[in-house]
Amino acid sequence: MDKKTELFERMPVPKALATLAIPTIISQLITMIYNLADTYFIGLTGDPVKVAASTLAFTIFFMLCGLSNLFGVGGGSHISRLLGAKKEDEVKCVSSFSFYSTLALTALFGLFCYLFMDSILPFLGASDATFGYAAEYTLWVVIIGGIPATGAMCLSHLLRSEGYASKASFGLGLGGVLNIILDPIFMYVLLPEGQEVRGAAMATMLSNVISLAYFLIVLAHLRGKTTLSLSPRYIGAGARHTGKILATGVPSAAGALLASVSNMVLNQLSAAHSDIQLAALGIVKKIDMLPLNVGMGLCQGMLPLAAYNYASGDHRRMKKAMLSCGVAGVVFALLCILLFQLVPDFIVHLFIDEAVTVSYGVTYLRIACLATPLMILNLLATFSLQSMGKGPESLVLSISRQGFVNIPLQFLFNSLWGMTGLVFVQLAADFITLFLSLFLILRVFHRIKNEN
Repeated sequence: MDKKTELFERMPVPKALATLAIPTIISQLITMIYNLADTYFIGLTGDPVKVAASTLAFTIFFMLCGLSNLFGVGGGSHISRLLGAKKEDEVKCVSSFSFYSTLALTALFGLFCYLFMDSILPFLGASDATFGYAAEYTLWVVIIGGIPATGAMCLSHLLRSEGYASKASFGLGLGGVLNIILDPIFMYVLLPEGQEVRGAAMATMLSNVISLAYFLIVLAHLRGKTTLSLSPRYIGAGARHTGKILATGVPSAAGALLASVSNMVLNQLSAAHSDIQLAALGIVKKIDMLPLNVGMGLCQGMLPLAAYNYASGDHRRMKKAMLSCGVAGVVFALLCILLFQLVPDFIVHLFIDEAVTVSYGVTYLRIACLATPLMILNLLATFSLQSMGKGPESLVLSISRQGFVNIPLQFLFNSLWGMTGLVFVQLAADFITLFLSLFLILRVFHRIKNEN
């Protein structure tokens, strides 16, 4: 029995989940730091205009990452189910189609951004002062660097779907570490003063190019050991799987895109109160990324394990993988809540040393962190539905959480309780969505039981 079969079928579930999830969690945490690196190094210039510009442009990059989930998450989930069903020959077709579809979609998105930059950036909030910097960042990171970025992300999902979690996570982590190293070199050594935004963008683009090159080298070394393929001759055959790929990919992409929209609305509503309160909430959102990224890593590690066993018919093992993921995620979230309640001053001080902002940040952190266990459970429900290929249910849950629930609550709570209401929105939204998650999951499990 090969190592992949041992991992998916025989290894104790907690150990199998740890094997898949720990590298993914590490990768998520490195990616979290990498996402903050450009903001940090640009912030060293002391120019808030440049910081604001990079933040606006990064919103477009997050949208691009969401679109890459269409074929990255969708293709990866479908591949795990094909492996569980012992249909290895189809994996070559799905992996090739998913990879080249990701590149094509990225190229179209980059072309759209290039043609309509003058309209997109002002819509996101760019002013005359920030437009030039935001446009330059978008040019290097999204228009020029978009294809290597999404190509690397897609290949990481495909490798993880076959059990190569360590290689998948190392590739993304490599890009993050390189970006942290290259940012100051490009910004303060290679380019003249005043071009720090361009330097950060070029460093990010180069880091993603190297990350993609790493994945291509890994696949070349795995030739003969992996069922994945990037041969263009399989694209046509892979197109037959479009429906099953998108059944999982569309909900994932929709959730990511709506999360970007939700953050945009939150920023605009918060900015109407005061810059200090907006800054405090922004810091809290960054702190909350720790439990959220750990939960995301757990769920991404769980997905191929659950998908494989769903397709192989071992539904008991599938449910145990989901349960183990949920327990681990909630326990970590509760530990984070304890930490954030005990020493919020110290944690907020790590990001800023201004008394009024720290005061707001402490209050907001103690409220916002209460939502993290619910957020992880809702993420688990979404990934569980995706692992089983339940597209309609997964789509309903994704768009309900970020769209139908979160965004309307932001306007309602803001009108009723102001800035404090906005801080409570995530807790209320995830609490409401949890009932929908339980309903959908139990409904699917009941259907599976009847089919058996």
